Amino acid sequence: MYPRHACPPAEKGWHNGKVCASLLAVDGARHDLSDPVRWAEKAIAHYRKLGIDPMSKTLVFSDGLNLTKSLEIFRALRGRINVSFGIGTNLTCDIPGVAPMNIVLKMTDCNGQPVAKISDEAAKTQCRDENFVAYLRHVFKVPKE
Repeated sequence: MYPRHACPPAEKGWHNGKVCASLLAVDGARHDLSDPVRWAEKAIAHYRKLGIDPMSKTLVFSDGLNLTKSLEIFRALRGRINVSFGIGTNLTCDIPGVAPMNIVLKMTDCNGQPVAKISDEAAKTQCRDENFVAYLRHVFKVPKE
């Protein structure tokens, strides 16, 4: 059994253009590794296709950001979808003369249920449950390679 927020691929109505209830419950999505504005445009189009107002969702950007890049993304998306930024490396260590640690923490499960990171780059997909990864790839139409 998968988490309540994940839609089973065979859920009645999912393939008939109806929005899975769990997609409505999710606040948004986090960008990782691709062109951030191009990815955001895809997300906006996806939400609109499903009849979801993009302004009810938030996209989170945190990949190699600085203030200048964050402002570029904000200006490109302003008024079309909510955005949030995590400028983490320097946020965790802004002591002059001290190099910040480059670490990433990944959740592996939550309340006994698997958690996955699905990436456009197959090698960066992370999950301890390969069946859950296969399920998510099917539901979200993410190719394996």
